[in-house]
Amino acid sequence: GNAESMASLLCLSLLAAATAATSPGRLVPFDLLYADGVRAYLARDWARAAELLQRALHSYAGLRAARRACRTACARQEPFPGGPGRWEAALLGPVLQRAGCLQRCLGRRLRPAPSAHRASCAVRRDFERREPYNYLQVAFFQLKKLDQAVSAAHTFFIANPQHLQMREDIEKYRRMSGVKSDSFQDLEAAPHWVRAQYEYLQAVAWLEESLSEALSALEECRALCEGPWEDEDEEEKMQPAHYIQVLKCRQQCVLEIATKPGRISATEDFIPSHLDLLQFAYNQVGNQTLAAECAASYLLFYPTDEAMLEKMKQYRTELGEDTAVTARQSIQHYVQRSLMEKKLIYYAVEHLGETFNDPVSIILIFLPWFHQLFTITVVRIHFSSLLMPICACFSTGPLPFEGIAVTMDSQQMNGTQRVVFDRVLTESECKDLLRLTKAAGEAGDGYRARRSPHTPHERFEGLTVLKAMQLAQNGDVEWRDAKLLLQASEKSRKIIESYFTPGKKLHFSFTHLVCRRAVDGEQEGRMDLSHPVHADNCLLDPEGQECWKEPPAYVYRDYSGILYLNDDFQGGGLFFTEMDTVTVTAEVRPKCGRLVAFSSGKENPHGVWAVSRGRRCAIALWYTHSREHAEQVKGYVEETNTSTSK
Repeated sequence: GNAESMASLLCLSLLAAATAATSPGRLVPFDLLYADGVRAYLARDWARAAELLQRALHSYAGLRAARRACRTACARQEPFPGGPGRWEAALLGPVLQRAGCLQRCLGRRLRPAPSAHRASCAVRRDFERREPYNYLQVAFFQLKKLDQAVSAAHTFFIANPQHLQMREDIEKYRRMSGVKSDSFQDLEAAPHWVRAQYEYLQAVAWLEESLSEALSALEECRALCEGPWEDEDEEEKMQPAHYIQVLKCRQQCVLEIATKPGRISATEDFIPSHLDLLQFAYNQVGNQTLAAECAASYLLFYPTDEAMLEKMKQYRTELGEDTAVTARQSIQHYVQRSLMEKKLIYYAVEHLGETFNDPVSIILIFLPWFHQLFTITVVRIHFSSLLMPICACFSTGPLPFEGIAVTMDSQQMNGTQRVVFDRVLTESECKDLLRLTKAAGEAGDGYRARRSPHTPHERFEGLTVLKAMQLAQNGDVEWRDAKLLLQASEKSRKIIESYFTPGKKLHFSFTHLVCRRAVDGEQEGRMDLSHPVHADNCLLDPEGQECWKEPPAYVYRDYSGILYLNDDFQGGGLFFTEMDTVTVTAEVRPKCGRLVAFSSGKENPHGVWAVSRGRRCAIALWYTHSREHAEQVKGYVEETNTSTSK
């Protein structure tokens, strides 16, 4: 957290000391325990920090459980006794009755009083982002409790996949001897994140359990929408607008529970796709009755889906036209309730001046709870692969220049859309470009030989085409060297375009002349990578076996390339992995004039081994089919060339 929130935590820790005594049924406020735990952490009292932080997490979970239980119990209150002409009581009575029930229930369950458990927004945000686990992993590591450190680190990293320091820590843990693979477990994982198998009987069991857990998770989220909110006073919670806010919260539950920790967007079509897979699996095991029930449930979401209507017709024929086929009661209830809530909200929008950001449609956007099954799309592929093989082949075009050799193709690299070209540059051209890299260390694009953003064991130097042209214009570098950088980049673009996408234009997305230099005296015992495993246009999620196309990933990038300039260094090789980021499928050793090219998506996770000695230089290239995302340097370069030739 920032300095302000840290100061608040330290102040709260003083209050924690005054409330440290516990008694049966007492739940010490989690924010006070957290504050005291952070204070112990800063004092390097690792044992006390670990104890207090674990108690804070336990208290936070207990508070949420109490709220869920009370809100679920109070949702079953008896109807409020209204009467003729008492429409206000009939409308607002149940709301007031439920609010009173919640207050009494929480008062019985929580000691001290419920008001003592209201934490600041900053602290609540820390727990939502699993920040306590970040502190815990360090404390456990210092206590030499490696398995617990790994679990805490993994739990934090699942919700914060872009946290560079934790990414490095995870890589270190993976390479440590004595660390068990099953230590990498998400301690906050919800039950509906299940792993699937491909045998149909087993798939049915997993899918049914997953669907049940998904609906339960939705109910728990909806229950937490009840009652007074953290920042609401007693008067505000009695206003009619409060109930509309509760309805909005319930609608947003779909997005909240449909977004995996660490992601910012939900995956579409969970419930209907679940039902689609279930009807397919039931049909494969010969249970047409349940297959038809799932098909009918699916049609509540997509009543005009031609393929499913055709299957429904087939099931009716097999079961007999007289056999009644209805959708599942739970799905009918779910859809009807969702639509009714929407009607109430839109009435308030029209007549009470409310606003509503509808999550598209509650019956359309969901997340696959069996996400570690893979995403819906991938699951469909795997099921259909039991029936027919899927070809991952693609045709390649001719090379536009003579003398260039294809050293390794996709098949030799055990992947798809990967290739290695040699002799793209001559030894003389590599030397000229290496001369240009000296300017990158002195006046480059901002790194100026600082520590690499990916590892503290290397220094990083970078130079863009635009910066090289500006340096040439100022007389800081030779014009011919700057132009050679542009020519080498354009040559690589034409090779990759012709090979992978003949007839379809590739534009520069970004071009970067990059050198990574090993820091002398800091290589002993090194276990991290020069660049962690990643994909170039999506956020890699090894646990879910998925890659999420959402910011901050450069989602518009289509192809990537690396043009190497030297090989007089140790380490620094490029490697490709499976989606798990651990299983290496191919490696490429850098050398002058070697160009590695590959598609930028989830099919090509890749990383760079540590540079342990010397300086590794290359031109990193990214391309896009999107003209609007093209690198805006060509016009400037052409204008500069024109002005210098006069």
